[in-house]
Amino acid sequence: MSRRLPRWAVTVPLALTLAAVLSGCGAGDPAPASAPTSAEGDATTLTVLAAASLTGTFTELGKAFEAAHPGTTVRFSFGSSATLAQQAVQGAPADVFAAASPATMKIVTDASLATGPAVFARNTLQIAVPAGNPAKVDDLADLADPKVKVALCAEQVPCGAAAVRALDAARLKVTPVTLEQDVKATLTKVELGEVDAALVYKTDVIASGGKVRGIDFPEAGKAVNDYPIAVLAGAPVPEAARRFVDLVLSRQGAEVLAKAGFQTP
Repeated sequence: MSRRLPRWAVTVPLALTLAAVLSGCGAGDPAPASAPTSAEGDATTLTVLAAASLTGTFTELGKAFEAAHPGTTVRFSFGSSATLAQQAVQGAPADVFAAASPATMKIVTDASLATGPAVFARNTLQIAVPAGNPAKVDDLADLADPKVKVALCAEQVPCGAAAVRALDAARLKVTPVTLEQDVKATLTKVELGEVDAALVYKTDVIASGGKVRGIDFPEAGKAVNDYPIAVLAGAPVPEAARRFVDLVLSRQGAEVLAKAGFQTP
């Protein structure tokens, strides 16, 4: 005589069977369909600290790097080299540091945060004036005229240190109406017509796209800035960092930099 099994007697074995199947999906088993793809798993963010004067060129190189390394995003922090060096020393997470002078790179190497920096470009100063040149500035000596409103970078940043060297070489004393913390801010004062002239890098004059006019002067040769680059110690993605430095030092990097007005070291 057959007996009907209670409902729990059927569901319990079924549940135990399912549990056994699921417990078999260990670490060595194939990932389920919803697992991340390899491209998602390889996603990388490369953080680069770079001098403000490198904004245009490094942005272009960053896009080229991302195209050559799918899944990698290059994130830049542009600013005063001195400020960026201090951020690195204070522990800001970053992979690469590109400075506008050996002196600011030395802040990082002295703290044992980078070794073997390589110089990848050089830059020279120009006098930047508004397109119409209302103050009729023709040479460096004109900046010593009290009637001429001049903007300079602060002395502790590379463009400011270069300006001091150039003015010392010309034996000129210039009293600026403003001291800015990086070259981009200094150039902006000229673009807005807030000053009559400024000492900035030739590359920044070119990058302005005609908003300002650049005037060469002989003493600029006494104030050439070398640009070093290095992978930072403790870089979160050291391999990507080394590849980015290789790109900057490559022929492709040199061509991008030369197009922007940088000199070959």
